[in-house]
Amino acid sequence: MAETTTQQQPFTGWRKPELDLSRAEWQSSSRGLGDVQIAFVEGFIAMRNSDRPESPSLIFTPAEWGAFVSGAREGEFDLT
Repeated sequence: MAETTTQQQPFTGWRKPELDLSRAEWQSSSRGLGDVQIAFVEGFIAMRNSDRPESPSLIFTPAEWGAFVSGAREGEFDLT
């Protein structure tokens, strides 16, 4: 897992650190069948496209992740 962060804040009100994801342990979100991977880094959840791992990752707080997953389970998001 990554151990360092850079305290850059690219947007006003942005309260998440710039995480070093280079050593993150990425896990498939759907037992290897989907195209999304997640990693737990420094108290945050990162999500990326496994087909394009060089693309930017989405960073969630635990509360944001819970809301995202809850919405996905209710059909609010198409994760395919």
